[in-house]
Amino acid sequence: MKTMIPWTTIWIVFSWYGSNIGVLLLNKYLLTYCGFKYPIFLTMCHMLASSLLSYVAIAWLKVVPMQTIGSKKQFIKIFGLSSVFCFSVVLGNVSLRYLPVSFNQAIGATTPFFTAVFAYVMMKKIESWVTYLTLLPVVAGVIIASGAEPSFHLFGFLMCVSATAARASKSVLQAILLSSEEEKLNSMNLLMYMAPIAVVILLPATLLMERNVIAITIALARKDTIVVYYLLFNSSLAYFVNLTNFLVTKHTSALTLQVLGNAKGAVAVVVSIIIFKNPVSLMGMLGYSLTVLGVILYNESKKGNK
Repeated sequence: MKTMIPWTTIWIVFSWYGSNIGVLLLNKYLLTYCGFKYPIFLTMCHMLASSLLSYVAIAWLKVVPMQTIGSKKQFIKIFGLSSVFCFSVVLGNVSLRYLPVSFNQAIGATTPFFTAVFAYVMMKKIESWVTYLTLLPVVAGVIIASGAEPSFHLFGFLMCVSATAARASKSVLQAILLSSEEEKLNSMNLLMYMAPIAVVILLPATLLMERNVIAITIALARKDTIVVYYLLFNSSLAYFVNLTNFLVTKHTSALTLQVLGNAKGAVAVVVSIIIFKNPVSLMGMLGYSLTVLGVILYNESKKGNK
C-alpha cells in the first residue's frame, strides 16, 4: 500500500523552493536592474530581518526550544562563524551584480569540492578515492561553463568562487567549533545568534564602503515606493530560506534536502533565463549539467561511505 505524502510536507517543500529561488532572483533584480547597487547594505537588511524573525519564531512562536550560549568561548566561536557566514553572503550578492543567475548557480554547485578541500586542510579528513574522483566532473563542468559563458565577468567570477569557498569553509568550521554536545545548536538557534552579530559586522562596513546608500535608497523610494517593498519582502524571504531549510529536514530528512538542492539549482537556472533573458550557450549548459552530475555522484559516494 502506497504511503501518501502529507500536505504539510508538500507545502513546506514548495515554500522551500519558492523562498530559495525567490530571494536569489530578487537579489539579482535589485542589484542589477533596479538601480540598487549596494550588496553589503542588502546583506545587512537580510541579517536584520533574520535577527528579528528568528527571535519571534523561537521566543514567541516556539518553533524550536530556545538554546542559550553557555560560555564566552562558545560565543567567540559563534562570532567567528558569523563573520565567515556574512562574508560569504556579501560576496555572493556582489557576484550577482556582474554574473547571470545561471552562471552564479553553476559556480555555487562546486561547494562539495571546496568542502572536501577544507575538510582535509582543517580536519585532516580523507575521503575515499571514489569520492575524490566524483569531484573531477564538478570542477570540469565549471571550467567548461566558464569558457562558454557569454556574460563572463572576471571580477564577478572571482567573487562567486570566493563566496562558494567561504560557504564551504563555514560548514567545516561549524563541524569543528561546535562539535561538543554542550555547544551544539540547531540551525534555527544558531541563526538567531549569528544574524545580530552579522549586523554589527556589516553596519560599519556599509557606512565605510557604501556611504550614500541611505540617501540613494530614499531617492529611489521617492521615484517608486515599490523598491522599499522589494527590500522588505526580499529581507523577509532571506529568513524564510533558513526556516524552510530547517522544516524540510525536520519533516523529511537531510538526504531529501540534498536531493531537492540538486534540483533547485536547475530550476533556478531555467526560471532566471526565462525572466532575465540572459544569453546562454549549449556548451555552457552542458558544463553546468556535468557539474550537477558530479555533485549527485559525490553525494551518492558519501552515502556509500557511511
